[in-house]
Amino acid sequence: MAPVTATSLPAACPKACIYLFSEGERHLYVGRTRNLRQRIGNHSRPSAKHNQAVFAFRLARELTGNDKATYSKVGSRSALEQDPEFSSAFSLSKDRVRSTDLRFVEETDPTRQALLEIYASVALETPYNDFDTH
Repeated sequence: MAPVTATSLPAACPKACIYLFSEGERHLYVGRTRNLRQRIGNHSRPSAKHNQAVFAFRLARELTGNDKATYSKVGSRSALEQDPEFSSAFSLSKDRVRSTDLRFVEETDPTRQALLEIYASVALETPYNDFDTH
């Protein structure tokens, strides 16, 4: 499909689907959702928190050099969100997500959605997908 952006989703878009964020020819992140409009808003809304805007959070981690997850209060996701430098990078990252190219394909079956997300991520070599257990 021709790309759209988070702010230019067509009126008639599927709810359950796989979506892809790209910048030009560089594919960045594949996700899946039961409600596309809501999920894209969560990824890019200025007020979105760390557990909603996960792609932007990864971008902010990269910008600030905080790319390793910690499992203590120091360096936690919520602590990073309170850090002024990280908070600024997170805001910039949500702005970036709002302007990236967005494509999607409808898939309502949850199992096929999961498989398609993984397949697309591997085939397109999206650098911000992480299927590691946490």
